[in-house]
Amino acid sequence: MRLDELCSFMPRAADPEQVVALHDMRIAAKRLRYILELTAACFGPYAEKAGKLAKDVQDLLGEIHDCDVQIPETEAFAGRLLAEDAETLRVAAGDAPDLDPGLLAQAPHAREHAGVAALLAHLRARRELLFGRFLELWDELERKGFRARLEFAVAERPGEVHISGPR
Repeated sequence: MRLDELCSFMPRAADPEQVVALHDMRIAAKRLRYILELTAACFGPYAEKAGKLAKDVQDLLGEIHDCDVQIPETEAFAGRLLAEDAETLRVAAGDAPDLDPGLLAQAPHAREHAGVAALLAHLRARRELLFGRFLELWDELERKGFRARLEFAVAERPGEVHISGPR
């Protein structure tokens, strides 16, 4: 069920605009990972490896999600700075018929605009790079038969598992 849930997000999650699908796929990867961490010993070595692969998917999608959260927050912050500067300049213009470009020196956030713009460029570029890596990782998992191999491992229980320790 957890494997089906994870795989159900494709091909929707292959669209970089599908932010919710990507985030939900991350949650599905986490659920699959957790169940595999608990049960891998019952299903053989590939189940343990699949848990690590699910963690790789989860981690990468988590980094993408961080960008998806930070980009709009940074854009909103930039908007607030612009609005404050515009209001300051409007007030500084007073009754003038037009805004004197020399008043730009009075914009309280003039220095911050470049930093915020650079941060936005970084976040957008990072998100694009990480999304490309996600597509490569998913293609590799499909090429190597991740789903089929895990389904086989779960169906072919390797025998009785003995857990050592105090009784």
